[in-house]
Amino acid sequence: MPLHLERVQWMPSPPLVPDDGPFDFDHLKRMTMGDASLEREVLAMFAAQASELIEKIVKMPDNVDRLAHKLRGSAEAVGAFRVIDAAEWLENCLRDNSDNTEALMSLTDAVLEAREEIDGLLKRS
Repeated sequence: MPLHLERVQWMPSPPLVPDDGPFDFDHLKRMTMGDASLEREVLAMFAAQASELIEKIVKMPDNVDRLAHKLRGSAEAVGAFRVIDAAEWLENCLRDNSDNTEALMSLTDAVLEAREEIDGLLKRS
């Protein structure tokens, strides 16, 4: 029986988690027990802290690893999974002493995107 090979166009797999934006609002709802005013308060606090931390992180101080870890923890509390992933990537690059340029840009972009989403939500409420 002859072997039949066929070339198939490569397609990326769909994400395992739906990618609807910078936040998992179901996660945020669980963390705030569905209290909408608490959600807004927590998001505003995260936005302020994330902005403060990313300003420090881009300067790459000696404690940048701790700052990235702190940002990751804050992002976990509100369901900002893109920030979590980017902060973890930066932490790994720092730990491995590898080039962190792309990871830093990714984290900066993720924080900016999260801030824009929060600003929009807070204006609507």
